[in-house]
Amino acid sequence: MMRFARLAVLLLGLSPVGAAVPLRAQETSAARDAIEQDVPDDFYCGERKLGQWFYCVKPKPAEAPPSATPEPLVSAADRIATISKQLDELKARAILEPTEANVIAYVRFQREQLDRASTFSDTWQRALWQNPDLDYTLQRPVSTVGKRLWLDNRTSLGQRYGLFYFYAQSCGACEVFAPILRSVTDSHRMSVMAVSMDGGPNKEFPNYVVDSGQRSRMGVPGNETPALVLFDTQTKRTIPVGYGVLSADEIMDRIFMLTNTKVGSDY
Repeated sequence: MMRFARLAVLLLGLSPVGAAVPLRAQETSAARDAIEQDVPDDFYCGERKLGQWFYCVKPKPAEAPPSATPEPLVSAADRIATISKQLDELKARAILEPTEANVIAYVRFQREQLDRASTFSDTWQRALWQNPDLDYTLQRPVSTVGKRLWLDNRTSLGQRYGLFYFYAQSCGACEVFAPILRSVTDSHRMSVMAVSMDGGPNKEFPNYVVDSGQRSRMGVPGNETPALVLFDTQTKRTIPVGYGVLSADEIMDRIFMLTNTKVGSDY
């Protein structure tokens, strides 16, 4: 009886405690353990010859290829610097070694940069034509007709503004500046009140007055001469124009900017 029981255990694959475990389940479990341990089972994978579509050793996951490091972006300023450096190098090489190849290389590269500059200039001009707020010539005309209209607008300044001219007879710069100021005021019909800081006369402005505190009341700092101050007859406000010798164009440019333009609009 005991011999029969042992034979049954061997035939049925019973466990020592009496629980029946199918042989196929044992084989599958053994194969799974072998796969998890990366060790092939001799019986399950060797003798049974399962074929090429069955693997006994769990394949290792393929390693991901190293991600390509993106090339650092080169700024436009660095690109311009590189082009300039390369142009200088080609030029120096063509001068030091004036072979035909070196000269041609320099001329070709230079021509490429000239074409690039020409394209930029053309695009710039088109952008100004299509965006009038960017076109400075609308504020400061460059054409003959535009300049005439712009100057005509400036000649009307004398109807509202006058000038105080502070000078001194002992001032050499005042002798140079007085004739310039006289020509400007005559051409633009602007009245001038000459104020002598030392009581001396002025041949360009014989109807002068001696300073009796006018300068300090106007808030004109210091005692530098010559000094030019604009007076607004409507607002009764004084506006310093400048000190020292100024040219005729400088005088009118400053007066026009101080009276007809906002800060930053004429640049």
